[in-house]
Amino acid sequence: MSAAEKLLHYVTFDTQSDESSQSVPSTQKQLILANELVKQCKEIGMDQVFEQKGTVYATLNANTEKNKTPIGFIAHMDTASEISGKNVKPRIIEQYDGTEIKLNERYSMDPNRFPSLSKVIGDDLIVTDGMTLLGGDDKAGIAIIMEAMEQIVKNNIEHGKIVIAFTPDEEIGRGVDHFDLSAFPVEYAYTVDGDRIDAVDYETFNAAQAVVTIQGVAIHPGDAKDRMVNAALLAVEFASQLPEDEIPAKTEGRQGFYHLVSMEGECDQAKLVYILREHDNEKFEKQIQTMIDIQRSMNERYKDCIHVDITKQYANMKQYMNGDMRAVERAKAAIEKAGLSPVSTPVRGGTDGAMLTERGLICPNLGTGSYNHHGRYEFASIQQMDRMVKIVLDIVKGEE
Repeated sequence: MSAAEKLLHYVTFDTQSDESSQSVPSTQKQLILANELVKQCKEIGMDQVFEQKGTVYATLNANTEKNKTPIGFIAHMDTASEISGKNVKPRIIEQYDGTEIKLNERYSMDPNRFPSLSKVIGDDLIVTDGMTLLGGDDKAGIAIIMEAMEQIVKNNIEHGKIVIAFTPDEEIGRGVDHFDLSAFPVEYAYTVDGDRIDAVDYETFNAAQAVVTIQGVAIHPGDAKDRMVNAALLAVEFASQLPEDEIPAKTEGRQGFYHLVSMEGECDQAKLVYILREHDNEKFEKQIQTMIDIQRSMNERYKDCIHVDITKQYANMKQYMNGDMRAVERAKAAIEKAGLSPVSTPVRGGTDGAMLTERGLICPNLGTGSYNHHGRYEFASIQQMDRMVKIVLDIVKGEE
């Protein structure tokens, strides 16, 4: 199978993770794809293949006595929770002509709204039927890695040790919570989890989650004077005190944001869930302090009914690379060999690689040729996926 054929197979597996679950992995259905990948890795002839706590590990032992640096490749199996990943029904648009793509009677992709379509004119595209996400994030990455490994074995391409891993729960920030670095003995690795295939990114957000819980006082409104504390109204008041321009819809590049993920409440109690994102450490700490300051100010007025629980999720990987650019330069050389000009941009998100880099395994991010992730407008370019397979192969062949 080609990378595209592999992707079409993988998207038939429903692998959404579940932030509310405490299981490892968070959903058992992720293990169905994990077991399929174990089977496929063994079939193509990989070594030391196993699944552990939801993560699939597989090795290609070196087939040369030359001193080649052991490297790794990582992708994640789970899909995002914004829209269903069940019963995905992809279709292929051959030689996309640059016009509006009708997904179904209700939903269409207008190139003016989705500028990424301008990068794939003339390509064959895999799109959704408009009812689910596609799952290219990150099953396109899995397909590219698997296709590259299959070609290495089939064509006996010379290589040093290669270790691959497919993780669960990346979308809920737990992708490498149980990642076994002893089972991944490489000098550095790459997550294949972006979109544009000319990119090698090594700067991510600093990230935290803030859960704001509000305990109100519910009482009959007829007797509420100076006694009722309406938690739902306090939730609105809390949200209104955050900077109104520092939201995802109004920021770009290195600009951070406060993102209200969910809001629920009634008179008696309410809850707000935010994610905080900033590339700069000082600004990131200021975001956290802003949440705490609002809590303190409101509690002075409303008798300590508001609690803010902040959990740091991952850090900007750049600060943990300590200037070691070997992985980045090796990827850039492979991208150039593919006839592209490599770029490195600040990622407005995070990857498993951010947390692995913090743990000592430098792990920049590569693209997949899939775009518009986390929604019904997701699509993948078959030709770009093929070029990404070649880039991975040239990373394997290359040596600093």
